[in-house]
Amino acid sequence: MLSILWMIIVGFIAGAIARWIMPGVDAMGFWLTTGLGIAGSFVGGLISRVFSKPADGSSFGPAGIIMSIVGAMIVLYVARMMR
Repeated sequence: MLSILWMIIVGFIAGAIARWIMPGVDAMGFWLTTGLGIAGSFVGGLISRVFSKPADGSSFGPAGIIMSIVGAMIVLYVARMMR
């Protein structure tokens, strides 16, 4: 239960920072900003796996806050281009 709460908090922070770095008119509330940060965390994790091979037997884990923000910026850019 605590990990879900932590994921929501970190997702919101990453999504809010990504929206702050890439200003624009986005009608997003708390939950969409949190979803943006969580999706950005997964995208950032996939990007970091491209550049560094994880150890054998390690499971997929979310990226650090920097890669979460970078991933959220990529997701936000793609979402804006789809509109």
